[in-house]
Amino acid sequence: MRAVIVRVNRLLPQGIFDAGCQFLFFFLAYQGYQVVRGLTDSGVINAYVNANHVMDLERSIGSFFEPGLQQALIQHTPWLVDFANFMYLNSHFVITTGFLAWLYLFRNEHFYFVRNMFLAAMGLALVGYTLFPTAPPRFFPSMGFTDTIAEFTGVAQDSKTASLLLNQYAAVPSMHIAFSLMVAVPAATLSRRTISKAIWSVYPLLVLFVIIATGNHYWFDAVAGALVAVIAAVTALQLARLRPAAWSWSPGAAAQEI
Repeated sequence: MRAVIVRVNRLLPQGIFDAGCQFLFFFLAYQGYQVVRGLTDSGVINAYVNANHVMDLERSIGSFFEPGLQQALIQHTPWLVDFANFMYLNSHFVITTGFLAWLYLFRNEHFYFVRNMFLAAMGLALVGYTLFPTAPPRFFPSMGFTDTIAEFTGVAQDSKTASLLLNQYAAVPSMHIAFSLMVAVPAATLSRRTISKAIWSVYPLLVLFVIIATGNHYWFDAVAGALVAVIAAVTALQLARLRPAAWSWSPGAAAQEI
């Protein structure tokens, strides 16, 4: 057993203790989601009121296009809706965690900047969910929205299959968008091939299509999610000043400057 631990410790860039700490950070952030989920689930009325505020805002500037787009997709390209359903249920968790694991193992010098960015974004999201709980579009069939995941797959979004990091009344901000940007920008920056850069560059736009096509977010939520990602990136840059040799995006260069 000891030999296995020693071997694993050698395979990890910073050893078992550091890897365990990173897992703990994200686990605690997940627990924060669970706590806030309990708080917002008890404020259902506010969540519906805030959702109506969002829809009223979009109407006031002539951009409440989501119901029409979703219904057109359902009627004319149901296969595309199936694809969006699959992406919504799988990409948010699989691609995000997969990228973070790859970054930690193979580009460890960049991991801590991205980790700080994610933790800052998740903290901002929790504040947003607490202060502005918002029901997603799929809760408003009277407005022309359809819960495509439940209708096309038979999987209720509050089931164990689909509930990971899911807060029923957390439409604003869209962390699907925030996470996609915080994955895509570093991934595109680190990519050496043009094709991989192009794929990562398109990924946030694909996620935007997915969250609207499935009736899980308004475009307003996506803008809020993008803003969270930007603020999180700025926060990570500021935190890097505290430990430039470890938390900077380019820690080697930072260490040489010191």
